Amino acid sequence: MSNTKDVDVESASNCLEGKKILVGISGGIAVVDSVRLLRELRRHGAEPVVIMTQTAQEIISPLAIEWASQTSVITDWDAEMGQLEQVDGVLVCPATRYTIASHIHGIMDTPLQMALASSRGRAIPIMFVPSMHSSLSSDPITDDLCNELIKEGHHILWGSSEEGRMKQPLVGEIVAELSHLINSKLDGRSSVLVTLGSTRSPIDSVRWIQNTSSGKTGWIISDYLYRMGHSVAVVHGETSNSPPSFLTNNQYHSDPDDMLDALIKIAKSDSSPDSWIHCAAVLDYIPTEIINDKVKSGSDEWTISLAPSKKHIQELTNYCQGSTRIGFKLESNFDDSRLFDSAINMLNEYQLNGVVANHIESLDSSTKRAFWVDKKGVVTPIEDNNALAMIIEKEISRP
Repeated sequence: MSNTKDVDVESASNCLEGKKILVGISGGIAVVDSVRLLRELRRHGAEPVVIMTQTAQEIISPLAIEWASQTSVITDWDAEMGQLEQVDGVLVCPATRYTIASHIHGIMDTPLQMALASSRGRAIPIMFVPSMHSSLSSDPITDDLCNELIKEGHHILWGSSEEGRMKQPLVGEIVAELSHLINSKLDGRSSVLVTLGSTRSPIDSVRWIQNTSSGKTGWIISDYLYRMGHSVAVVHGETSNSPPSFLTNNQYHSDPDDMLDALIKIAKSDSSPDSWIHCAAVLDYIPTEIINDKVKSGSDEWTISLAPSKKHIQELTNYCQGSTRIGFKLESNFDDSRLFDSAINMLNEYQLNGVVANHIESLDSSTKRAFWVDKKGVVTPIEDNNALAMIIEKEISRP
């Protein structure tokens, strides 16, 4: 029988582990999402410090917020002055226009406003998530207030317009953006290019040959690196897994040659990434001839000739000098020793910092996801994709 308590949450990542997050909950109907938001923060390791305004308390009970946050909630002035506690980041969600305007003009009529003023004085990252009727969000004064927040170095996260309201984003996106904001202040943050998904090549006007890759691993890695404060760009082929909504710097190129051209262009640009994660499943062989029309069905035999394609990781080596580079090696019918030798050969040949080595037979294993092989030849077993993302993040964060 499970020992899980009603208040427990399942860990999703360590991206906010040990971080105290001041969560300011002001009035507005979006306050009903606060329970889900606080539990999502805890899933990523955050330790919430919660302040509710009086209007927020009229919509949702502080008892519900205490249950979700597993901490006492500051609801009014008291002698302890918990609102002045040192924190790592501040999230005001939902943020009413009154809350924003009071902060801009230095009005400290509530514990939340005192906490915001104190955090501004300490240069602590602050993120506001407005939620208001569209008539208010369209008011030029609202624009002026939000522009002032940006000038002060604060972050604003707007949701979409639905049913006449500017609704707040989903709690997963809010926590991801907050994590990125806070962790971007850490040392060792870098710009990262992740390739992922499968490539394909046409054989006639309606048919293709294609690798098998869902893109799931690449998206998990990209998600985690973004949450850890890195600047993440993605070049992807075909995927059956959708990207997280907060990853917006994405390019789609399913043809292997088109993908390679795009990667070389990025590598040669002034904004060439500090780190490359070569996670895409690139075709090793492509058709020597492409038929422009559709080959009629019913033929007894169709012979297709394939030739070796360009290896992306090899072609990019000369363009990525000085960058941190991580490759992936997939082998079949190899024992561990041969797999490790293959990974080390790949690592040396293409001047990589590390290789993620997989047995194709273990891709769906629940006990062993892969192996990490570093430049010294040290092999580390990887249990799952989350552990893999953490290893990669540690590698690219080295000074």
